[in-house]
Amino acid sequence: MKVSVWDTYVEREDAKVMHFDILVPNQVTDEETILDFGKQFLKTKPFGTKHLTARECRFCHIEEATEQIISSIQNVGFHIIEMENCN
Repeated sequence: MKVSVWDTYVEREDAKVMHFDILVPNQVTDEETILDFGKQFLKTKPFGTKHLTARECRFCHIEEATEQIISSIQNVGFHIIEMENCN
């Protein structure tokens, strides 16, 4: 399965910047849908964040998904890779 990787940076309320990737099937191109996936992820965090808009989330590239990513996408529609300041 090919997935689109959306590089995302969101400022936390403590001024740290979260960096994470939102992975979706490559045929999903609607930015609002992708932003909604990011917002769902942010709701799982115990700290507050600033807004997630198209300014913070940009298409980066397409890659081949691993089995773990495919499983996540089949279960919830997307997969998140946490990079920095996500905990």
